[in-house]
Amino acid sequence: MKFIAALLLTGKLGKMLLTVGTMALSLFVYAQLYGWRYAAGFIGLIFIHEMGHFIAARNRGLAVGAPVFIPFLGAWIALKTTDLDPETEAYVGLAGPMLGTAAAFACYLVARGNEEKLWMAIAYSGFFLNLFNLIPLTPLDGGRIVQVVSPKLWLVGLPILGAVFFWRPNPLLVVIAVLALPKAWAAMKGTTPVHAIVASPADRMRYMIQYLALTLGLAALAFDAHERLSA
Repeated sequence: MKFIAALLLTGKLGKMLLTVGTMALSLFVYAQLYGWRYAAGFIGLIFIHEMGHFIAARNRGLAVGAPVFIPFLGAWIALKTTDLDPETEAYVGLAGPMLGTAAAFACYLVARGNEEKLWMAIAYSGFFLNLFNLIPLTPLDGGRIVQVVSPKLWLVGLPILGAVFFWRPNPLLVVIAVLALPKAWAAMKGTTPVHAIVASPADRMRYMIQYLALTLGLAALAFDAHERLSA
């Protein structure tokens, strides 16, 4: 009881209940469509992805909220610290796909070891989820990562997002485009606000290499998982 009272006083119990409640709601919705085993695995991968952002933000001393889930929209954590410098944005943005990819790869190894299609389906979903998030366009993780190199790279993300929409039409893609267009337009005109701290050339090179390596690796793994499921 004392522990619960302490959580109530600090406000942490409410945040915990919000995370657990929205996670349970997403689990229920996905289970109705795909079965509870797949739903549990997929929700788990989303949670691990978001915890990557959470841990990275905490490592940088940033105020951050607990993960909140919305069915068919995924999840997010709210950064309470605004106007971050590009390197910090890239650091927090990259951590989610990195940890999420590691979790999906663990599912992939289990599937390869047991020839279990359920685990391969979960792994494929995880690979595709993280790969989608690496599209170089805000507010996706990829947009936060590449801005450390140049915000003009957001312009590369627009045709990619358009191609994904024609491949798999989804209202969420329209929402992302609406949110992204003003910043992409500002980047094209060269009117993107300059941050107080500019990333060093070494940081820009390091994040670009990590971004490209993760993107190519995810693309290869997603393709392999898809082929194995098709077979």
